[in-house]
Amino acid sequence: MSLLVKICGLSTRETLDVALQAGADMVGFVFFPPSPRHLSLETARELGRQARGRATKVALTVDADDATLGNIVEVLQPDILQLHGKETVARLRDIKRMFGLPVMKALPVETAADLAPLPGYAAVADRILFDARAPKDATRPGGLGAVFDWHVLENLDLKLPFLVSGGLNADNVAEAVRVTRAGGVDVSSGVERTPGVKDPEMICAFIRAARATEELMVR
Repeated sequence: MSLLVKICGLSTRETLDVALQAGADMVGFVFFPPSPRHLSLETARELGRQARGRATKVALTVDADDATLGNIVEVLQPDILQLHGKETVARLRDIKRMFGLPVMKALPVETAADLAPLPGYAAVADRILFDARAPKDATRPGGLGAVFDWHVLENLDLKLPFLVSGGLNADNVAEAVRVTRAGGVDVSSGVERTPGVKDPEMICAFIRAARATEELMVR
């Protein structure tokens, strides 16, 4: 079974091409103004064309309204919508029906109690992304480089495909996969020189490290 590797927050043709050439399965594009990785629709259109047919295009939004989602879907033509805000189960259902696209719901995790909403989301979402819970004073819910306790997911019985995110990098991705048995990993700040600025060598190193963990997925 192959591990899905997602590089999120890509914003330039050069770094997107590095991620694609290195074998990323998913490439994520952020549409959330407080984020240093936020894309304009014009840039999204260009990058979407570049990635078409080469990897799964993921559009990340945070509590976006229908009009915003519609504009993103039109220009990027994503393969999946990543909902990274406080969207309810009903909202997920509405978005799937309205746009006809699969959705990946991000669930912030700090303790086992944070998994309480999981059954409701899992009944509607196509994938779940477990991310570190942001501090209360944070201006955005993810991409902060924080790691959560992966042991919270250690005995998780989830039939739905899931990814792990939050503070991953080339040095710790193997341990994250070993503990969680996640089917995918998602990185953003862990392959950046400074917030929002991806480093080509770090992207390649992360993908190499993630690929090396695939043997851990054989139970």
